[in-house]
Amino acid sequence: MARCYSVPVPNRQPPCPDSWPDIWLISDARNDAALETALARLPRGSGLVFRHYHLPSAERRARFAALKRVARRFGHCIVLSGNPREARQWRADGAYGAPRTLTHGPAILRLVTVHSLHELGRAHRARADVVLLSPVFATRSHPGGKTLGPTRFRLLAARSQVPVIALGGMTPHCARTLPARKWAAIQAFT
Repeated sequence: MARCYSVPVPNRQPPCPDSWPDIWLISDARNDAALETALARLPRGSGLVFRHYHLPSAERRARFAALKRVARRFGHCIVLSGNPREARQWRADGAYGAPRTLTHGPAILRLVTVHSLHELGRAHRARADVVLLSPVFATRSHPGGKTLGPTRFRLLAARSQVPVIALGGMTPHCARTLPARKWAAIQAFT
């Protein structure tokens, strides 16, 4: 059975009021126009992972600031795709990315993307606080791509030393089919 904790790692201040959010919205070019509406619809205390790789640096920072204001209005956490130092400079609640980008830097919430048992080990060594395990189901962004499926997701989640967030083809219905109650999506909310 997947181990999903709702308490932060000791000796770090949680960026979110009581526990890690159960629901996360992940931003990119495909859902940018609907993000404000999606943030308003999410349950209070959800999370936003801000990616927006498609924007030039100055525009990306301005869009982050605008979405951060909206997220805060609804009590959401906001995590920046980037290294921990950059996330701290932007006053994000945490940093998101691959283990290699999150290994060094200040103590800040680290959300690490994981696709295999090998990557899960690297996430643990990178001091991940939370892992996004994906893709659980088929996604529109990677049509025909290999997925974990519910069984493999459960097996990998059970090996995690930190909370697990399901990602990839997730919808509220799909989330109910998994033992993990934490999930993230790019297009399910927009």
